[in-house]
Amino acid sequence: MQNKGSEMSKEHILVCLSSSPSNERIVRMAEKMAQAFCGSLTALYVQTPEDADMNAEDTVRLQANMRLAQQLGAEIVTTHGEDVPTQIAEYARLSDVTKIVIGRSGLKRRHFWSEPTLTERLIALAPEVDIHIIPDAEVYKNYRRNRLIAICPALPTPWELLLTVGILAAATIIGWVFLRLGFADANIIMVYLLGVLLTSAFTSGYICGVLSAFLSVILFNYFLTEPRLSLVAYGSKYPITFAVMFAAALLTGTLAAKLKVHAQLSARDAYRTKLFFDMNRQLQKAETPEEVYRMTAMQIQKLMQRDVLICPAQGGALLDEIIYPVDGRSPYSISDADGEQNVIQWVWQNRKRAGATTHNFPKAKWLYLAIRTGQQVFGVVGILMDKQTQPDAFTSSVLFSILGECALALESLHNAAEKEKAAVFAKNEQLRANLLRSISHDLRTPLTSISGNADTLLHSYNALDEQTRKQIFTDIYDDAQWLTGLVENLLSITKISDGSVKLRLSDQVVDDIVSEAFRHIDRRSTKHHIEVDCGDVPLLVRVDAGLIVQVLINLVNNAVKYTPTGSNIRITAIPRENMAEICVSDNGPGISDELKERVFEMFFTGSNPIGDSRRSLGLGLTLCQTIIHAHNGEMTLKDNSPHGCIFSFTVPLSEVNLNE
Repeated sequence: MQNKGSEMSKEHILVCLSSSPSNERIVRMAEKMAQAFCGSLTALYVQTPEDADMNAEDTVRLQANMRLAQQLGAEIVTTHGEDVPTQIAEYARLSDVTKIVIGRSGLKRRHFWSEPTLTERLIALAPEVDIHIIPDAEVYKNYRRNRLIAICPALPTPWELLLTVGILAAATIIGWVFLRLGFADANIIMVYLLGVLLTSAFTSGYICGVLSAFLSVILFNYFLTEPRLSLVAYGSKYPITFAVMFAAALLTGTLAAKLKVHAQLSARDAYRTKLFFDMNRQLQKAETPEEVYRMTAMQIQKLMQRDVLICPAQGGALLDEIIYPVDGRSPYSISDADGEQNVIQWVWQNRKRAGATTHNFPKAKWLYLAIRTGQQVFGVVGILMDKQTQPDAFTSSVLFSILGECALALESLHNAAEKEKAAVFAKNEQLRANLLRSISHDLRTPLTSISGNADTLLHSYNALDEQTRKQIFTDIYDDAQWLTGLVENLLSITKISDGSVKLRLSDQVVDDIVSEAFRHIDRRSTKHHIEVDCGDVPLLVRVDAGLIVQVLINLVNNAVKYTPTGSNIRITAIPRENMAEICVSDNGPGISDELKERVFEMFFTGSNPIGDSRRSLGLGLTLCQTIIHAHNGEMTLKDNSPHGCIFSFTVPLSEVNLNE
C-alpha cells in the first residue's frame, strides 16, 4: 500500500486550455483527476499566430478558463507555436507529465490522405503519456461554426496602406531604372519581392502582405512589360512569370509575417522569463513578508504600469491597505481604498477576483485578486484600472504567475518561521528534560549521603567516637554546600540570561578578587600546588566583584577536580589594551579537541574519569561564560604546553588610576 501511495503522489496532470465553451468542464474534470491521484495539476495554453484575430468573446472566455484553473490550484503555463500538438507533447516530455486531459472536437478525417486531427497527432507524439479525451463534440461544432463566422481579419490602418503604396511605388521606380539600364526581368522581380518583404515587416497582419504581392504583379505587368501602360503582355511566357512571381511574393510575404509574429511571441517569452528570473532572485533575498509584498508590487507595476494596492492578511484578519504608486513615490498606508473595503473582504473570503473588469462589483475602481496557495490566502492585491477593459491573455497569465510566486514565497517564510518556533520549542523542551534528568540523577547521591549520615547520627551517635562524628558532620556540610552552590548557579544563569540581574559594577583590584576566591574553593585544593601571579603593578578592573569571584571559584574547582593530586594550578592576570586577561591554567591531562567546542554547553560534563561525576551537573562553565559576556568580555579555552588546559577570560580595566 505504501508503494502505491508513493506512485500516486508522483502523478502530474496536464490540462490544455482554450477559448472553447467546453474547456471549463475539461478543467474541472482534470482537477478532480488530480485530487483522485493525489498529483499536481498544470494548465497549458499554446498561443498561436491566429490568436491575434481572436474576438472579444473568446478572449474573455479564455481568461475565465485561466482564472478557473488558477483557482483550482493549477500552475498556469503559456507557450507559443504553430503546431499545437507538438508543443503539448514537448512540454509533457520536459515536465514529466504522466496524464494529459484534452477535449475531443468530434471532427474526423474525411479521407485517408486528410491531415490527422489534434488528438490523433497528440497520441502519436506522446505514446508514453496517458491521454484522457473528454467528449465535447456538439459544443465544439457549434463553437467552431460560430467562430468561423465571427472570424474577421483585422483591417490595415490608413498609415499601413499608405506605407504599402509607397513601398510599391519605390519598387516600380527602381524597376523602371533597372529596365532603362538593361537589367534582366529577374532583377526587377527581385526588387518587387524585396518590396513585399519590407511591407510584411513594417505592417501587421497578412492583408498588406497579400495586397502587396498582388499589386506587385499588376505593377510589373502594367509599367515594365511590353506593351507599356497595359495589362496585356506580348510574350507567351509572361503568364507563367506572373504566376510564379505572385506565388513567390505571396509565400515570401506570408513567411515574413509569420516570422514577425513569432518574433513578437519570442520577445514576450523573453520578457516573461526575465521578469520571473528577477522576481525569483529578489524573493530569495526577502526575509520578511513586507519585502515580498513590495517586490510583488514592483513586478506588477513593470507589467501593467498601474498603481498597485496590497492588503496583507495576518492572524485570520486583513491589515490596512498599502498603495504602491507607479510614479515612484513612497508607499503609503490607508484604512480603506476609495471605500472598497467590502470588495477586498469578499475577495479574501471567496478567494476569487472581483472589482473592475469583472462581474463581481464591476463598478469598483480597482481589480482585486487573492494571493493564495491552495486554500491558504495571504492577502489581496489590487490594480487600479483606468479603463474597464480586460487584460489580454498574456498579461493575465504573467499576472497569475507573479501572484503564485508571491504566495509561494510567503508560504516559505511562514513555514520557516513555524519551523524556527518548533526548533526553539524543541530545544527548550530538550533543555528542560536535560535539567530534570541531570538534577534527578546527580542530586540523588548527595541527598542519599546526607540522609544516611543524619540517620547514623540519630541512631548511633553515642556509639561513634569523636573523630567519626566529626567526619560525618564534615561530609554532611560538604554535600549541603555543594547543593547550595548548585542552586546558586542555576539562579545566577537564569537571572543573568534574562537580564533581571543588574551588575553592581565597582573598581576592584584583581589581587583582592583572587584572594576572596581562595577562601571559598574546594578543600581538596590543598593537595594541589596553586600559584598566583598578578604582576608587580596592581590591576584595577571595573566589574561586579561577587560574580567574578564566582567565576574564579568555578574555574579553580574544575582544575582541582579534573587533574591528578599534586598537579600545578596557576592563576595569572595581565593587561591587554583596555581589558584585563585573567587565566587559570593546569598541567593535567587536558581536554580533547572534539570536546573543546562543548565544554561551555549547559549540562555537559565530559568523560574525564578523574573528576567526581556525582558532582558534575555541567553548569559551572556555562555560568562563567554568561557572567563574562555580561561584562562584555570573552572566555576561551586553549591547550597548555606541554599538556593541560588554560581557561582565560577578559574584563574591562578601570578608568581610574591607582596612586601609590
